[in-house]
Order: sequence, then structure tokens, then C-alpha cells
Amino acid sequence: MRNNARPGILVCVTGPAGLVEVRDLSKRFGDKLAVNDLSFTVEPGHVTGFLGPNGAGKSTTMRLIVGLDRPTSGMATIGGVPYAGLRRPLTVVGALLEARALHPGRSARNHLLYLAQTQGLPARRADEVLDLVGLSAVRNKRAGGFSLGMTQRLGIAAAMLGNPRVLMLDEPVNGLDPEGIRWVRNFMRQLAAEGRTVLVSSHLMSEMAQTADHLIVIGRGSLIADCSTQEFIERSSERSVLVRTPDESLAGLLTSSGAQVKSEADGALGVTGLDAPRIGELAAGAGIVLHELTPRLASLEEAFMELTADSVEYGQRVTVPAPDGGGQLPAPNGVSQPDYSGRSTS
Repeated sequence: MRNNARPGILVCVTGPAGLVEVRDLSKRFGDKLAVNDLSFTVEPGHVTGFLGPNGAGKSTTMRLIVGLDRPTSGMATIGGVPYAGLRRPLTVVGALLEARALHPGRSARNHLLYLAQTQGLPARRADEVLDLVGLSAVRNKRAGGFSLGMTQRLGIAAAMLGNPRVLMLDEPVNGLDPEGIRWVRNFMRQLAAEGRTVLVSSHLMSEMAQTADHLIVIGRGSLIADCSTQEFIERSSERSVLVRTPDESLAGLLTSSGAQVKSEADGALGVTGLDAPRIGELAAGAGIVLHELTPRLASLEEAFMELTADSVEYGQRVTVPAPDGGGQLPAPNGVSQPDYSGRSTS
């Protein structure tokens, strides 16, 4: 991958150029700059997570890649060709960007047959992809009556109609139950293992931590990180050490040495401000037995919140009255909430 990032952006340079390339891409809607000079490459053989706060420009970028919006400047290509130049686009790229973008009066099978006919695909593909996503039993039911989870599955079926080399999914697990989420996770991994290019946008950090090998993170339309998932997590400063000991004096010793110590639910100690070797040295010097000393990295969610904190467009620090009526408490996650009298804080 080419290192074309600006200073301060984390980029992992590995592997050949991928099938999906975004170069100096910008999109303006009136006074709003939704995508700002964005460049990245999505390589085959990996599940690439596309992350960013609300309003970061993820959906707009994906729409630009598949030709649903026209860029203000820059370009996006799939296999070296802009989407508009693809002769049979469904055989090159399959996209699920809006699950509800279908005619509610059509059956699931007829919805797929219509799409197949526009691309010269055989009718049997409709039945094959319905079977692939587990909707064979409802193939003749109207799609307008489907639950959100069933509609998501139908959208994935539509994306797979042309057996494409590239798959782009925007929030594909919305509305799915745990079994459905696991199915989507395994499905994306299987496609990547076949050498296909998989780009998936999601707000579910726990799911991305299990699914994505690589991350592209944007904020306010600009690139923040382009690296492996592990490298993104390791970049976070949110580090702690899990300590287990039968000696209750350790907490005081560590606190007096500058650490912050928090008791955890199972009796262990969560320690920040000192690394594991230093904790071990202090315990040994005081003759304190340790049963566990484990460095811990931040979760993907914690790393994401830290590294995108300056790019949250709609977040704001607000206060709500404390439950006892004394003073003010910050609202969680910076989200505006009504106060207890029903007035909105902002």
C-alpha cells in the first residue's frame, strides 16, 4: 500500500495495490464538506473495517465509490476503473448501502430477478443467493413485510447476485439477531479468504474487533488511520495492568508510587500509571506475592473513542442535574439529554 498520508495519520504500508482505490476524493454539499481530500486503498484478501463517528463521511464515501454521488474532486476506482466505466458492475462489485432500497410490493425472488435481468445474469442466481442468505422459505413473500434483519439478508443476497470480486457493506448487521450477526461475520471472512475485497462499515466496535483484519478510520471526512486492527488498538494510550494478589497492602504501595488503582469485580486490581515490570519490582521489593500480572491494551471501542475524540462532529459537552439536586454532572458520551424537569440541555 502506498503511504500517501499526512503527518499524524497512522498508516501501515503492506501488500500490493488493492481493487478499490480512493484518491484525493472530496465531496461538498453546499457549505458542508462531507469528504475532504481522502485517499486510501482497500486490498483483497482482508476484511477491511470502515469506521468513523456519525457524520464522518463513511456512507458518502461508499456512495462515491459506487457512483451514486459525483465527487467534487478526486476519484474512486474499482479494479482500476471508475464505477461508471464498468460494463457489468454487479459482477465486479456488490454493495449493500441501504437495505430498504427495494420495491415493497415485489417478492424477494422477483426483486432479485429484476436486478439479475438488468445485468444479463441467469434467473437461477436469484434462487442461489436466496439459499445462500437463508431466505429460501420466504422467497415468494413480499419484501415490504420483511423485518429489518430479513431485509438486511435480502440486501446481501442482491450484493452477491453477480458473484462479485468486491463486496461493500454499510452496517450489514443492523437488525440481525446474534445468529445472524455471526453468519455475516463468517460470511465476510469466507469471502476474504477466497481473495475477494471486503469493505464493511459498522458502529459495532465489538463486532469489528472480531471481524476486521484492517481498519480505515475517518473523521470529518479526513483520514485518521489506515492500519491493521491490532496496530490501531496498540496506538491507544489507554493501557492498564491486571494484578491479582492475596496481599491487600499492594494497592496502597502502588498508589503511593504514582499509580491509579481500581478494584475490579472479581477481586483483581486494574492498575494504570505503572507498567507491569515496575509493578513486579515494587511487589518483589515489598515481599508481596503476585498471582497474576497481565498487561492489557484498550478495547477497539476504547481506542476508537480516544483516537476520534477530536473528530466527533455532533458530540458536545453538556450537563444534567445531579440526582441529589446538587451541582451538575457531565452527560455520558457528550450527548445532549433532557434534564429532570424536561428541559433540553445544549
